[in-house]
Amino acid sequence: MQKTALLCYLLLASLCIALAQNESHGMPRRARRRMRYRGLRKGSFANRRRNKQQQIKSPMPTASVPSIPLINIGGDITEVFDSLISLDGQESSYNVLPGKEGRCFANGMIMYDKAVWSPKPCLTCLCSKGKVVCDETLCHPLICHQTKIPKGECCPVCADIGTVYLISYILQSLGYSDTPEFSGDSPEPNDPSEPALQDRQTQNEKDELFKKEEKLFQLKKMNITDKENRRRKRIKSHKERKKQSHNDGKEEMGKKKAEEDKRRAYEEEELRIEKELKKEENEKPQHEHLEGIEDEEHEEEDILRGDVFRMPPHFPIPEPSIEIPPLPTGCSILDNTMTCINAKLTQIPPITEAELTSIELVGNAITSIPDAAFNGIPNLERIDLRKNNITSSGIGPQAFKILKNLQRLYMDGNALEHIPAGLPSTLEELKINENQLHAIDEDSFNGLKNLVTLELENNKLSEANVSPLAFQPLKSLSYLRLGRNKFRTIPQGLPHSIEELYLDHNQIEEITEVCFNRTENINVIVLRHNKLEESRIAPLAWINQQNLESIDLSYNKLYHVPSYLPKSLLHLVLIGNQIDRIPGFVFGHMKPGLEYLYLSFNKLDDEGIDPVSFYGAYHSLREMFLDHNQLKSVPLGIAEMRSLNFLRLNDNKIRAVPPERICRTRLDNEDEEEEEDDHEDDEDDGDSQLEHLHLEHNYINTRDLSPYAFSCVRSYSSVVLKPQKIK
Repeated sequence: MQKTALLCYLLLASLCIALAQNESHGMPRRARRRMRYRGLRKGSFANRRRNKQQQIKSPMPTASVPSIPLINIGGDITEVFDSLISLDGQESSYNVLPGKEGRCFANGMIMYDKAVWSPKPCLTCLCSKGKVVCDETLCHPLICHQTKIPKGECCPVCADIGTVYLISYILQSLGYSDTPEFSGDSPEPNDPSEPALQDRQTQNEKDELFKKEEKLFQLKKMNITDKENRRRKRIKSHKERKKQSHNDGKEEMGKKKAEEDKRRAYEEEELRIEKELKKEENEKPQHEHLEGIEDEEHEEEDILRGDVFRMPPHFPIPEPSIEIPPLPTGCSILDNTMTCINAKLTQIPPITEAELTSIELVGNAITSIPDAAFNGIPNLERIDLRKNNITSSGIGPQAFKILKNLQRLYMDGNALEHIPAGLPSTLEELKINENQLHAIDEDSFNGLKNLVTLELENNKLSEANVSPLAFQPLKSLSYLRLGRNKFRTIPQGLPHSIEELYLDHNQIEEITEVCFNRTENINVIVLRHNKLEESRIAPLAWINQQNLESIDLSYNKLYHVPSYLPKSLLHLVLIGNQIDRIPGFVFGHMKPGLEYLYLSFNKLDDEGIDPVSFYGAYHSLREMFLDHNQLKSVPLGIAEMRSLNFLRLNDNKIRAVPPERICRTRLDNEDEEEEEDDHEDDEDDGDSQLEHLHLEHNYINTRDLSPYAFSCVRSYSSVVLKPQKIK
């Protein structure tokens, strides 16, 4: 009997020791806590245990488990249980003694009944009566723009720090102070060993820390906004600052100083809050770590939460920047002018410098101007596109629409066939020389009421393809160049405002009476290198013009100086014709009188100049060129020209210079004073203005010259006599 009792006692002791060992070898507190922080999971065993504990005050709660996924990892069976019933109707606590029956086979290992393991991240499995029940972590949806999954975590977290703070603040204001719940973590059950006062102190400290972090975040945001605004203002108002006066400059400096002070205050406040946060973080463990187990809790929170809400208070936020495309190779910017001369460009570069007012793209290979070519530089006032390959079809209809300040457009040396459409009304100067223009319609210049200068030289224009109504919209045009085209007559419909007309290097043969009858302001007409004859110039073509002062008829087919010249004429150029005669009194009707007469490279001889050929110009002529003719003597009447300053008689056949032909003697002056009755000024008769005299390349023997021949010339060094031709 004693032996039996002793044996029972030993068995009972062995059983107690085994129970104690199994309990000591159970799952440690950290593992259990880590399992609790895996996140809110549908049908999770930890949630079931916590809910049961709240319902009944029992250390071993019981509840039915809802349907969860069931996977036999070791085999190929997959099924769903409606409920999971523990032994004796109680839920498993994940920490039980292994039994001999109900073992599971998973991943080549034998698992005992009620054993718990994690075969892969975010998956927890339980061996229940020989079958494996696995529970996958479910994550809460996040309300943020960007998410990320931290290393070692199952659920994503918000990557936008500002959004996290904002949502946390909203949850706190609604009474949800447990921020881990929002991030997808299961809330840790309250520890009954901790006093309620400590909970309230901890919560107050968290609230205070959150408020400071929120304040720092807002301060950062305001600072970044100020920086961005300052950067945009600096880029946008660069041009305006240059144009401001000295007083405006002082005011701008004051504004800059105020902004700098404000920014410095923000930085100081930010630094102060950061120091306070660091100080509180250093002191915080002394208040919270009442037990040694709290260190493990903080470590577990870092692992499970991914350190989302415990971010450093000084988080980096990238400063927004404005990306400015680099300048193309061979381009430079100086004083609001971008220069890309001979830079081998094939298109207009995408420039976004709003301050630019001028762009030079000369000598490139640009073929088109798309509609958005100048969108980044809308303040252009001058565009130079000379010597490119731009065609009319390559110019978009809205290419120039955005340029509200454009005044000058140069497109010489391209391949345009028509005037570009949609040119801005602010345009004042347009040059399309050396292109392929072969037509100008009545709508070609619509809207260009401010255009002053128009150059269309070296194209394929003629009176046949230029509409008589083409120039009517040009209300301000004063300078028109149509040289090197194929005109045979003066173009019709010239604008009333025209002042200078250039029609050189054409095929004009005739000037009719109606050519200039509506151009009352015309001042200069250039018709050199045409096919004009004096008989094809109508007598009333321009004689009544009141403002016409200069006519250039060089290199035509004139045989004598044209009659019926304008009354207001001051400047007459007849170089390179076949003129052999200057009719008498041809200048007599001009008032105030002709001042410049150029007759070089003609066929004038002594018989072609009458004694009264220069009548009406004696007191007005300042320059007269008679070089490269066939004169054998100095023409009569030169000595009467008291205002003459420059005389060219070189390259003729002159053999002698009598004293009275260029400079009158004193005796001649006295006789003329007695005989003249035309009310001429005596003082003018006695004073000569001649300063330059050319007589070289003649047949003059300088030894035979009279000492009084050049007495009226103001400086003998201005008389050019050498070299002379050999007889």
